[in-house]
Amino acid sequence: MISLLLNIIWVLFGGLLMALGWLLAGVIMVITIIGIPWARSAFVIAIYALWPFGKEAVSRDELTGRQDIGTGPLGMIGNILWFLVAGWWLALGHLGAALACAVTIIGLPLAWAHLKLAGLSLFPIGKTIINRRD
Repeated sequence: MISLLLNIIWVLFGGLLMALGWLLAGVIMVITIIGIPWARSAFVIAIYALWPFGKEAVSRDELTGRQDIGTGPLGMIGNILWFLVAGWWLALGHLGAALACAVTIIGLPLAWAHLKLAGLSLFPIGKTIINRRD
């Protein structure tokens, strides 16, 4: 119930805007055609950025116990390219939103979620979103 309440507050106070930023990054990647492999990560994280409470981002190889194309060397190269093209500005957006949310005590959980998303913004390839078991 608390996750639902936090998600509603999140959407109203910056979550929708940041999810749109992730969607824009994904659309730009698709338009370039060469960026299609990165677009999937952007779209998955856009949904996470819209409704983050009750979910968490984890490495796929830690979850499954085996490497795949996104968690191996190609994933690392993909993350470096992502960082240079889109990761740093999405992280800056989340950092700015975190600072704005941290001004009030009620906004502290939102600020923390933005900080987690800022870290994810830097290197999202090889991550998956799961429901958190609290």
